Amino acid sequence: MPKPSAFLLLLAAALLEAGGDSCFQTAIHRSSGIARVLWALGGAAALAFYGVLLNTPRWNFGELLGVYVVVFFVVAQAIAWLRFGDVPALPILVGGALIVLGGTVITLWKI
Repeated sequence: MPKPSAFLLLLAAALLEAGGDSCFQTAIHRSSGIARVLWALGGAAALAFYGVLLNTPRWNFGELLGVYVVVFFVVAQAIAWLRFGDVPALPILVGGALIVLGGTVITLWKI
């Protein structure tokens, strides 16, 4: 799979995974009654679709997960900030920079 297509697929998977997790966060901590059930069902559907989407192509699994961690981290921080108002603290930004650096090494290193 060409790298731009692979990146778009990883981005869609990260949006589904982080979005599904945020649905469960909302279901457990921010809603009640039927809304809680609907948020949980939405989260379950998003996470199931994420699993299928991420694992359908034939990837080098180790390389995939190294790069996916970067995409997931960035998307999860964006969702935390935009949806829940959680501004990343300095340790998260520094650790995140190391995650991005590691993903860059995995992606660009050619031996």
